[in-house]
Amino acid sequence: MSAVDQRAWATQLIESEARGLMSRLDLIQPFVLNETMVTAAAPPYDALLTIERFLFQSREHLRGQVREYLAWLRGPGRSADNGEQQRRFVILRMAFNNVLAQFDLFTEAITQRSEHRTGVWLSGLDVLAADALRVNVEGFAEAPVVCYLARGAGAAIRRTRTRLPGGRSNPVAIIRIPRERMIGSGIASSLIHEVGHQGAAQLGLVESLRADITNAARANPQGGWDVWYRWISEIIADCWSVGKIGITSTVGLLAVVSLPKFFVFRPSGTDPHPMPYMRVLISTRIGEALYPHPQWAAMRSTWKRLYPIADQTAERRADIDRHEATIGAFVDLLLNHRSPALRGRRLGEIWPVTERRPDQLLALYKKWNGDFGVMARQSPSLVFAAVGQAKVAGLITPERESPILRDLLSAWAVRSSLDVTRRPSPPIATPPRRAS
Repeated sequence: MSAVDQRAWATQLIESEARGLMSRLDLIQPFVLNETMVTAAAPPYDALLTIERFLFQSREHLRGQVREYLAWLRGPGRSADNGEQQRRFVILRMAFNNVLAQFDLFTEAITQRSEHRTGVWLSGLDVLAADALRVNVEGFAEAPVVCYLARGAGAAIRRTRTRLPGGRSNPVAIIRIPRERMIGSGIASSLIHEVGHQGAAQLGLVESLRADITNAARANPQGGWDVWYRWISEIIADCWSVGKIGITSTVGLLAVVSLPKFFVFRPSGTDPHPMPYMRVLISTRIGEALYPHPQWAAMRSTWKRLYPIADQTAERRADIDRHEATIGAFVDLLLNHRSPALRGRRLGEIWPVTERRPDQLLALYKKWNGDFGVMARQSPSLVFAAVGQAKVAGLITPERESPILRDLLSAWAVRSSLDVTRRPSPPIATPPRRAS
């Protein structure tokens, strides 16, 4: 084969591969054509519509890139060096894999909706997440949220506006929930903690709180404020959870961080998560400040009996004592924080604090008297807060708790699927085209 023939053959091979990309891209269908979920298991309408639009625009943008490449390859690019032809094709192939990665990310959250029962419960958790994200801040726009299950003890979130493969901004918050928590009141603790990350990001709370912490550290350089600066992103998420569901949050957290002693007392280093031992103490102090009640001191005492600090080295005990001594001052700073995003309100005022007092939650639970119809009409976060409070008070057993919450999640899913007052989805900008 002559050099000219080899060059033409290479060009033909590259063109064939590019056309193959287009053919495989056409196999990616919208979720509404692929999934067999019942209507009640579907993600929130605005979330699903936003996801479909996002993926459609990614596919259309890639199709346009492939067409442009083929037109170039058949025109000016036919006389280009094979190396340049290959370079441009490789860029296309990377873009194709980015589209697949975006599709797979959302697929993980959508396909579980076809599981019997699980899909409907996930839809109910979507409703709980939307309710938990709602705060008393003027002009605050709730982001669409979709939940899915995964193994492991911890939850996680991919927030909106974070970068996806290919560089586009994530249009929908995706929350991963540990399957082992399905279904008890503790699942609300994990879910609302992740919702707190989304809410804090939308309000810019981590940045504004770090400014306050820096000022406090300057005023008291020996006070150990360095850890609060490092831990604030996780603490504000825990605070969001306590603000919405009270002691249900702390009990759920305790279950997550109940680990071998070595891990409970291990210094966090650069990890934004507080040392597990300290994290429970911080949660109880936040709850005590928001909802004064003897239960918080009792919870702290119980936690310290479960993990006695006397077993630790003198150096570790001194370090923990130094930081524990500043928890009260830190919580005061946290809950009294004001920033432009809060529109003049204190951080401690953005959650429905007056409706989540322990005595009031118990009174509500007793008033409902297990009436499913009444409970299903309540705010989901209020129901989880009341059920969790009743569990702490010994008014409901774990065996009774689980079926009640399962049925309520199903009811909220059905109600959401039949809600005709759907909000329009925000427009998504078409991504800019990359230069070849």
